[in-house]
Amino acid sequence: MSEMHVIGVRVEQPQNQPVLLLREADGDRYLPIWIGQTEATAIALEQQGVEPARPLTHDLIKDVIEAFGRHLVEVRIVDLQEGTFYADLVFDEDTSVSARPSDSIAIALRMGVPIHAEESVLAEAGLVMPDEREDEVEKFKEFLDSVSPDDFKATDG
Repeated sequence: MSEMHVIGVRVEQPQNQPVLLLREADGDRYLPIWIGQTEATAIALEQQGVEPARPLTHDLIKDVIEAFGRHLVEVRIVDLQEGTFYADLVFDEDTSVSARPSDSIAIALRMGVPIHAEESVLAEAGLVMPDEREDEVEKFKEFLDSVSPDDFKATDG
């Protein structure tokens, strides 16, 4: 399992589809995850340090977790099936809740917990981008120009 850092959310053109990009903390693989607009906004707002006047859904979930005295330990991206990623919110007392990666990451950012990806997910969907000296944003733009969501659908064989 590898720890992942959130690089950011960008919009793929011409489909206007948000893509969340994660990068291995101690490696050179990137993990692109196509997400919904609402989750993209929630992640971007948190990364930019914007506090909404009223709590958004992910802020509310954070508040509920804390109100019940529980602790989110980590988020794990655990599976990829037919182009769909799966994640778990891992709590104290060995409690795990299945959730979408986009929601899980939005909550992880708010709670300051690590994000991990299973090796099998990285082996299937992780990408190594050439020329590590380039700026990460430039690499991400090049990546978006070369892939589509169909590139991550499972195939036989």
